[in-house]
Amino acid sequence: MKVLQGSYHYFICSHLSWVSNGVVGSPAFAAFDQGYDVFLGNFRGLVSREHVDKNISSEQYWRYSINEHGTEDIPAIVEKIHEVKTTELKSSQPSPEEEVSDDQPYKICAICHSLGGAAILMYVITCRIEEKPHRLSRLVLLSPAGFHEDSNLVITLVEYLLLFLAPILAPLVPGFYIPTRFFRMLVNKLARDLHNYPAVGGLVQTLMSYVAGGDSSNWIGVLGLPHYNMNDMPGVSFHVALHLAQMKHERKFKMYDYGSVSANMEVYGSSEPLDLGEYYGLIDIPVDLVAGRKDKVIRPSMVRKHYKLMKEAKVDVSYSESEYAHLDFTFSHHEGLLAYVMSRLQLIGPSPKRQLGLKPVKLRRKDGQVN
Repeated sequence: MKVLQGSYHYFICSHLSWVSNGVVGSPAFAAFDQGYDVFLGNFRGLVSREHVDKNISSEQYWRYSINEHGTEDIPAIVEKIHEVKTTELKSSQPSPEEEVSDDQPYKICAICHSLGGAAILMYVITCRIEEKPHRLSRLVLLSPAGFHEDSNLVITLVEYLLLFLAPILAPLVPGFYIPTRFFRMLVNKLARDLHNYPAVGGLVQTLMSYVAGGDSSNWIGVLGLPHYNMNDMPGVSFHVALHLAQMKHERKFKMYDYGSVSANMEVYGSSEPLDLGEYYGLIDIPVDLVAGRKDKVIRPSMVRKHYKLMKEAKVDVSYSESEYAHLDFTFSHHEGLLAYVMSRLQLIGPSPKRQLGLKPVKLRRKDGQVN
């Protein structure tokens, strides 16, 4: 039986982070070499920023939060994998009765890092609330986002800045990105120059190491990789950054707060956004959590918070902690990490029976703009 791997990335990055170390040290190639089909997914706003509406304004284009990553982007990716595999396996399209069944001729294991971890958890939980199949068999989450109250001074200052200035910045700065090819070319050249000048490069490495932790010696060079080129340098919505600041401030893994009781009522049926941590009991597949002791972006204490809530909710969850920093999970070559991830893939077993009709919650999404 085929096992598939879906990989999701982190803040201001793309799927190419999973192959950035080439055929020897990259997680995607390691899984492929073991015989798995590998699918790499991008969230909206990353890499090519095309849109079906060629006249869409910048403000409309960037009007999305992590909600849209978890409830629209990942479902679209998973359904595309389902379409590809059923076609490859010469299976007919399932009937409406079969569509709600977990009996599918393949398994999907989602391997996610940072923001991708938060989005995939949101995806699984909202699918279960809405009584839809999520089609996944296992989650391997590397330093997943969601809880952020234990952070360094720089991240805390950014949190307060975003929350305080949100009403002003949201219409003025809808997204954090470099708008023209010319300026992306300058940034790309600057990154390469920093990598070539030891004195300046060393200073930037020190600053990056303070914010993210770990050995930053190869991170400046990463900025010259294909996914940071002049054509497709990634960007991120202001509302995604604000959503992370809201989570940190509230000390909860919550969906996006639209800023008013009426707006939240329209989307969630309540005055407050959905607290995803309260619904961990809906997770019906095994979850493997991995934390990095040198990670200063998402510290081990925050990954352990996921683990504690999942254990209390009777989720089949494991926890592992190693000497990694935040960017090490994808950009650095660690044989131990690759071996651990491969060992988790081998544990995929039969899908559990679906248990529907648990605590009902209204979840009606606003119209989203999809790349």
